[in-house]
Amino acid sequence: MTINNAKVMQRTNNPNLATIASGDGVFLIDKQGNRYLDACGGAAVSCLGHSNERVKQAIIDQVTEIPYAHTSFFTNTSQEQLAEHLLNNSYGNFSQVYFVTGGSEAVETSLKLARQYFFEQGKTEKSLFIARKQSYHGNTLGALSIGGNLWRRKPFDSILVKGNHISACNEYRDKLENETEFEYGQRIANELEEKIIELGENNVAAFVAEPVVGATAGCLTPPTGYFKRIREICDQYDVLLILDEIMCGMGRTGTLHACEQEGIQGDLQTLAKGISAGYQPLGAVLISEKIVNTIDEGSGFFQHGHTYIGHPTSCAAGLATQLEVQERDLLSNVKTQGTNLTKALHDSFNSDALLADHVGDIRGRGLFIGIELIANKSSKQAFDPSLKLHAKIKQKAMLNRLMCYPMGGTIDGVNGDHILLAPPFIIDEENVSQIVDRLSNSIRSSIQEVL
Repeated sequence: MTINNAKVMQRTNNPNLATIASGDGVFLIDKQGNRYLDACGGAAVSCLGHSNERVKQAIIDQVTEIPYAHTSFFTNTSQEQLAEHLLNNSYGNFSQVYFVTGGSEAVETSLKLARQYFFEQGKTEKSLFIARKQSYHGNTLGALSIGGNLWRRKPFDSILVKGNHISACNEYRDKLENETEFEYGQRIANELEEKIIELGENNVAAFVAEPVVGATAGCLTPPTGYFKRIREICDQYDVLLILDEIMCGMGRTGTLHACEQEGIQGDLQTLAKGISAGYQPLGAVLISEKIVNTIDEGSGFFQHGHTYIGHPTSCAAGLATQLEVQERDLLSNVKTQGTNLTKALHDSFNSDALLADHVGDIRGRGLFIGIELIANKSSKQAFDPSLKLHAKIKQKAMLNRLMCYPMGGTIDGVNGDHILLAPPFIIDEENVSQIVDRLSNSIRSSIQEVL
């Protein structure tokens, strides 16, 4: 029996992690001086890289002024200014923002807001939530209950609230040969109506979905018209639409909000990760006017709260981050370098016989790109999950001084391997070449090892 003498419980047992020392733009530097190119933003977080002076100074200034004051006693300028900025730049009829410290808290908050919205109206039976298979909405019990990430849920199934799920929107895997992209999207979207009818429309509170699915399925993008049909169904059955933009939002897909590209808005929208670029823990929920008004006209307050909501230092970092993205027009670079990176990946993989045989799909938007790996190109058969190909790629990539975000269970929670790329918005063409070269080498050597 191996005894772990480490004092910190890490994400994995005996991870043998390098110790981080500093950051320089898109690079992270460990205590041995090794420079790692961050091609995933950690978990699609570090959109400004690791040494932004404006954000660091905003944190210092806020700590100097007042680092923290509990929001049951005071509001603070940072959260008020950030809320105004987010609402002015939102894509929807939102009137208030609720600040938390991360994505899971944002999802929990949105679930409670949806429940209280109907409770205030006397529609007390509306308590069920529907989400999609192969989705991920966070690691707290409520967020796990609605999420579709099976391996994260499995140890805790017995203590989770029962979740309700419809099919993932995975055109690469599930579109029929005789279907158009639009027809496929409508067919899958209509599963929501079927599920609402099955559960009873008087029982369903909300549908929760990522506009572009992140870590669990590797940047799945919806077909044209899919989310418009989802919006229609929600409106028809008095079901709230919660858009989870924790990973895909705040500019990651090339527009500030991923839902802009679908032409629809949510009733609630969760934000985190890129909202403060990782410089401070921060998440938020954008709340539609009808929800705010219903609560105001009912009990008058939202029955919820955490110790660090509206944290002034976190909100100061968030405001500085968003001003950097806006004033430097970084979304233009997201679009440009996203196009460059996608093309470079295709070119590199297609020119290498081994990679051409085992890269099944490259998908995503902006600087949010997923690569699905397959054992057989014609059948789309996945590699045997016992090979843990995704884990091998991560190890090889770190040896090649590249940070990427591989995961397993892409198809059904067990089978399938993919790699997620989500580099900082500040990358340039040289960084694109470095990412592609290092990633290609890492994938090639990993596949050779398992064949």
